[in-house]
Amino acid sequence: MFTSPLTQRRLRQFCANRRGFWALWIFLCLFFLTLPAEFLANDKPILLSYQHKLYFPIFKAYPETSFGGELETEADYQDSYVKEKISAQGWMLMPPLPYNYKTIDYSASRSPSPPSKQHWLGVDDQGRDVLARLIYGFRISVLFALILTSVSTIIGIFAGAIQGYFGGNIDLLFQRFIEIWSGLPMLYLLILLSSFIEPSFFWLLGIMLLFSWMDLVHIVRAEFLRARNFDYVRAARALGVPEFTILRRHVLPNALVASVTMLPFLLNGAITTLTSLDFLGFGLPVGSPSLGELLAQGKANPQAPWLGITGFFTLAVLLALLIFIGEAVRDALDPRKIFAAEQR
Repeated sequence: MFTSPLTQRRLRQFCANRRGFWALWIFLCLFFLTLPAEFLANDKPILLSYQHKLYFPIFKAYPETSFGGELETEADYQDSYVKEKISAQGWMLMPPLPYNYKTIDYSASRSPSPPSKQHWLGVDDQGRDVLARLIYGFRISVLFALILTSVSTIIGIFAGAIQGYFGGNIDLLFQRFIEIWSGLPMLYLLILLSSFIEPSFFWLLGIMLLFSWMDLVHIVRAEFLRARNFDYVRAARALGVPEFTILRRHVLPNALVASVTMLPFLLNGAITTLTSLDFLGFGLPVGSPSLGELLAQGKANPQAPWLGITGFFTLAVLLALLIFIGEAVRDALDPRKIFAAEQR
């Protein structure tokens, strides 16, 4: 694939930052490993064969009667009675970790219980496998941050572009609106809405999106204020080039450099905010797997230090990886460092 010389130099500069380079690979490996969480940690078989017929319990619920049982309810594949029925005339292919994030292990001697051969990271105070909840919680945190950062970046770039390029009264009105809007207490608003609205993934995403776009708008606005006075922009305007074309071709690329540099740090902030809200009990619905909920369990159960240590270590590693990636992206887009590297 053809890439411009500038892009090639930026890629080389990014790869030269070994810490950021390997942090990106580790982050991508962890994310894509946890993306198919249902195939890694689940109390349902990935594939099941019974009487020479294949079933896919991960994708579809089957009643117990489908496997020779007596109940019309969904089959419990952890039940010894169902296991015997299936093994007599078929087989099951279980995930590596035979627990879902909401599976309660009633055989555990006590809850919470420390790590063991059966539960590598122990079980929480409700008898659920910590490793399974960690896998699902990691996926939710990263997906939430990616969606929030992507949408807020689009809004922030659009709002900052309008402010910076046109200036004048438009910029003045936007600035006053942002000052008033940013003064609203987001946590208080969440507490107020949580009293009569059941929180959900997309509900929380929408509420945070009302405020998160302001993190980028000031940077984009400053870049557009600077770039709109460049000679080639003035020349394009004098030649009668449409304003939208000038924005898209001549001014926007300058603002995207600063925006891309901020993305890893925006992801970092989104994950931290979600974790904080879950820790305080104003985040995802009760029972949802999350890093904040795991930290809250560690706080509520000081006799089970593995809960807090697991949540803290996972969050620290995740945030550190994003910071290292952000530093490498910043170096790759810094023309002074690219020039210095070429001189060596």
